[in-house]
Amino acid sequence: MEKKSRREGILEKTAETFDLPGDVLAGLPRMVLLGDSQFRMENHGGILAYGSEEIHISGGRLIVKVRGSGLELRAMNSFELLITGKIAGVDLA
Repeated sequence: MEKKSRREGILEKTAETFDLPGDVLAGLPRMVLLGDSQFRMENHGGILAYGSEEIHISGGRLIVKVRGSGLELRAMNSFELLITGKIAGVDLA
């Protein structure tokens, strides 16, 4: 069995105490795909590449690649972003 780090233990206890999802406290990205026309991501690290057929987003330890056609970055702030268009796939690298 894997031993947890002290930081992971503290994050879990804090999440449990305040009834929060652990991924939010850990700063992990949360992604939601609504059908094939909307992609929402929380806790992103910014846009790395932008085009109407592919958008690359920093997700901390991974890069999220949204593929499709007519892709548009409809909204973005430091916490969350929204991409719309005809989404063909989402790749994690």
